[in-house]
Amino acid sequence: MKSIFRTLSLAVVGFCIAAGPASAAGLDEIPQSVRDSVYNKDMLDPMQPIEASIYRDFKAMKPPPWTIGYASSYAGNTWRAAVMDRLAKEILPKWQKLGLVKDVIVTQSNLKDSVQIQQMRQLVDQGVDAIIVCCSNPTALNQTVKYAYDRGVPTFSFTGYLTSPYAINSSVNYQLAGYKIGKWMAEEIGKKGNVLVVEGIPGTSGSDSQHRGVLAGLAEYKDVKVVGEIAGMWTDQVAQGAVQKWLATNPGKLDGITVQSAAEMGVLRAVQQSGRGMIPISLGGEKGSACYWRNNPDYISSAYHVWPPGDDFELIWNIMMRTLQGQGPKIQSVLVAPIAFDVNDVKKELDADCDPTSPLWLNVGPDKWGATDYLDQFFVNPADPTKYKP
Repeated sequence: MKSIFRTLSLAVVGFCIAAGPASAAGLDEIPQSVRDSVYNKDMLDPMQPIEASIYRDFKAMKPPPWTIGYASSYAGNTWRAAVMDRLAKEILPKWQKLGLVKDVIVTQSNLKDSVQIQQMRQLVDQGVDAIIVCCSNPTALNQTVKYAYDRGVPTFSFTGYLTSPYAINSSVNYQLAGYKIGKWMAEEIGKKGNVLVVEGIPGTSGSDSQHRGVLAGLAEYKDVKVVGEIAGMWTDQVAQGAVQKWLATNPGKLDGITVQSAAEMGVLRAVQQSGRGMIPISLGGEKGSACYWRNNPDYISSAYHVWPPGDDFELIWNIMMRTLQGQGPKIQSVLVAPIAFDVNDVKKELDADCDPTSPLWLNVGPDKWGATDYLDQFFVNPADPTKYKP
């Protein structure tokens, strides 16, 4: 298999795009059951793009195998590593064997919008057929997304949205997920007490949406008080240091902590080392923290999968392949629902001798996180993308 970290050296190729002004109603075309459960208007980020997709009539002019650009914004946490692991070991080999993908070119911008913009433009100018971005600022990339669109290159954003009408987005409904986590925490601590809220990377759509939902869920309980809001930067080491500092300067009673992964192991360690005794922490799929739960089954009642890394990437990948094949996405954002799990689910994946420091993640599987029949509902001409014959 070719390295997915090779330098940009593709020849520029020609593209065409037939997409014009969106002609359908977007969300109105999605089945009512999905709208009620996943796109509930009361639990949807008001900035989440849900208009009709401009790529309804799009099809890549150049036949496969296609070259894909992955303009990642960050590489410094276990979640990003898990994404790359799924891409390198499963997704890329599968689609190369099918003859539909030639290569994936990966860039990293280290949370610098200007660098990500430059890298995206370079990917376009070197001739990629599509670009995937992750977890980015919702507006900073918009001009570059239009630059790509004008040259026949669609942009796909996963684990967060871009507000550009020229982007296609996929993720869980983060505000809904945060709301469920907030309510769960309030119930977990007996509907009263003090809660510390650890968000992800402020300014990114996924973090801001989930943070808004968590606060809304907690606010429904008049005796629950948010005593602090800090950023864990989706990174265990950062979150551990931030929580340790907060605990040291806030000696009052604390009853629970909500946290956005990938930072829950860091928060768990901070509490363990504080000498205060364990309190409920919202978990989200890191195997290290799940190991603690597996061996302390009464620790918490349940948890939520909000962004299982490999599954999240495979979701946007499948949406991208369908779009390149001309299946016609109906809507700008394809959303899925958060999935609750309990300690019995954890025990199915982890043995008692599991590693409490493991950097790996639990995944739910693409058959549950945007399954084929689920995605079919979001396309005008749905078909199994692995069966595509140009």
